[in-house]
Amino acid sequence: MWGGATFDVAYRFLNEDPWQRLKQLRQAMPNTLLQMLFRGSNAVGYQNYPDNVIKQFIISAADAGIDVFRIFDSLNWVPQLTHSIDAVKQTGKIAEGTLCYTGDILTDSHPQYSLQYYVDLAKSLVDAGADMLAIKDMAGLLKPEAAYRLVASLKDAVDVPVHLHTHDTTGNGISTYLRAIDAGVDIVDVAQSSFSGTTSQPSMESLYYALSDHARQPELDIEAAEHIDQYFQAIRPYYADFGNQITSPLTEIYRIQMPGGQYSNLQQQAKGLGITDFNAVKKMYATVNEMFGDIVKVTPSSKVVGDMALFMVQNALTPEQVMAQGETIDFPESVVAFFKGDLGQPAAGFPKALQQLVLKGQTPLIDRPGALAPAVDFEAIKQQLIESGLDNPTMEDVLSAILYPDVYRTYRQQQDQFGPVTVLDSPTYFQGMRLGETVQVQLKAGQSLIMRLDTIGEPDAQGKRTLYFTVNGQKRELQVTDAHYQHHDATVQLAEPTASDQIGAPMAGRILTIQASVDQVVKAGDVLFTTEAMKMETTVHAPFTGRLTHLYVEAGELVASQQLLAIFKPVAESEVN
Repeated sequence: MWGGATFDVAYRFLNEDPWQRLKQLRQAMPNTLLQMLFRGSNAVGYQNYPDNVIKQFIISAADAGIDVFRIFDSLNWVPQLTHSIDAVKQTGKIAEGTLCYTGDILTDSHPQYSLQYYVDLAKSLVDAGADMLAIKDMAGLLKPEAAYRLVASLKDAVDVPVHLHTHDTTGNGISTYLRAIDAGVDIVDVAQSSFSGTTSQPSMESLYYALSDHARQPELDIEAAEHIDQYFQAIRPYYADFGNQITSPLTEIYRIQMPGGQYSNLQQQAKGLGITDFNAVKKMYATVNEMFGDIVKVTPSSKVVGDMALFMVQNALTPEQVMAQGETIDFPESVVAFFKGDLGQPAAGFPKALQQLVLKGQTPLIDRPGALAPAVDFEAIKQQLIESGLDNPTMEDVLSAILYPDVYRTYRQQQDQFGPVTVLDSPTYFQGMRLGETVQVQLKAGQSLIMRLDTIGEPDAQGKRTLYFTVNGQKRELQVTDAHYQHHDATVQLAEPTASDQIGAPMAGRILTIQASVDQVVKAGDVLFTTEAMKMETTVHAPFTGRLTHLYVEAGELVASQQLLAIFKPVAESEVN
């Protein structure tokens, strides 16, 4: 109920403090074990962090109320897990070591992911101190018979509880659970019916009935569960805009191997980049996985595959073109980090030819990244937060600023600008107010606002609109920027693909940083720009030694794919300072 994507979503989309959410749930359920998803050396972020950050995050999460830490590594690399397991054990909490399931143990199509591979992995995790084992079937690839064989083998090999987690994307979740239960699995993960199925977990209520007259039917008050589900049935429509529009099982996932937790997120990323053919993205996702050596795909390794798939679709690249043109391609930052070894080591190693193209001369890591990273100075981060205007930062604030520097900064700015938006009802927060609509917002006990939206003004030349409200009987007006307003006189000049001196944006997105100025001479491979598109960063490098003669964008500006960013003329090496 915490960690993983929920930590990111709370800050990024809900403008909500995930630490406060956890503490409120802990207070409401003092006698219930609370479990979080923990990405090993990635914590709840998308990169490796120094060991002292990992340890402190676990200590703070345990203090805030977490009892069980489901610890996984996106490549099943045990050295990435042991430090986190040790830290959890030191807090006195429960460490659940995790096997991320991929491939198919019923066939020879994924030889590196055999039944013996998972048994050996389980033994290694128990030897490292895991109190429990989790099978994390993030894409719904675990077929019923495979579940029986895997669980039975694990129960024979280790003497700790086995916990099975699957997504019902492929439609066989209940059948998979039934076979796992017959094999002796101790725990399975389910969802309330209204939010179950497809890329979520199998239905709790359905599993209860599927186990009718079975010795292991759980002691569930089914009428109470169904009564609670009526509440969720009523609120589910509020979140329809964020759904993935999947209404039936996707058996193609057995081939594509995309995690359920990534499916809707990647859909939104594709839309944000102007890609309307998601089937092309899914097909490319499977292609990229093969290019990368058939890796385990779960956050953040799944993000690497997804970033590359979007990059190739938007730039109309084939695997053959990537290999032929790789020397001049600016790959997404996540892809560069993966091939450098920043996420650890894949089971079958890296495809060497592609690794050399992506790294462009950088030396890859072979050791655990966290062990090489210098410790973070928590006190220095705290002082930075104080200087930015935050009074008395907590260790939780410090950790959030380390894990999500940009997202946390934006969250803080929005809190300062808008206040506690969590007091808004969900439809108003997500869809906004309709013209003439009245809403009541309770700020705290005995203090509320009654607001009516009276008029929406026309946009000015900068796209700003004036909104006119009546608040508790008083007239108020507010000026906001309409993010959907289009300046029709704006034109975008694209870089000419055949002109080597024109630097174009690798993808549609936002210019994060500009690291060269007009008339500056830089060496081949030096960073010119960093761009960001839907949580995917890409670094634009100088294709050769040259001088930046024209610069057409500013930091923070939104750009289209292949939009002309700069003119870059070649110069002799002797002109480089």
